[in-house]
Amino acid sequence: MSIKFNKKSVITNIVWVAALTLVFFGVRYYQQAEMPKGIAPAVVGITLDGQRVSLEKSAKPVLLHFWATWCKICEWEQGTIESLAKDYAVISIAIQSGDNEKVKNYIKERGISFPVINDTFGQFAMDYGVRGVPSSFVIDKNGVIRAVEVGYTSEIGLRLRLWWASLTS
Repeated sequence: MSIKFNKKSVITNIVWVAALTLVFFGVRYYQQAEMPKGIAPAVVGITLDGQRVSLEKSAKPVLLHFWATWCKICEWEQGTIESLAKDYAVISIAIQSGDNEKVKNYIKERGISFPVINDTFGQFAMDYGVRGVPSSFVIDKNGVIRAVEVGYTSEIGLRLRLWWASLTS
């Protein structure tokens, strides 16, 4: 039995793969183009449960996680963020997701226990150049952004980035 390749279809497939790769990296570049590098912009806010949180130097890296109630991918990733919050400092920011009551109901219905700041008007998101959610920033103990991810990211991927940030700072 021999396998015959049609030269035209192989070339067509290569072109499609190349085009899709360019689109993927183009979208990723667009989403991250305005995101800060180096020292993280300040984050000081009040969580929905009334706690003051700030992005300050800490003994461990911090995961700054932007999400929205209307984002299905964010919903799929919530278990990952919940798990990470048991081992690392997590500050999550719900952007343009409605008033405090709406976001409180959302987090209660889904059993979310990590701290949530409601960024009603998207100011924190603008400070961080967030153009798509979910967006996650790994910030080391010196306040330096070590990793940025836009879109769904696996728990192991975020854990490795947080671990790496703990080694590099």
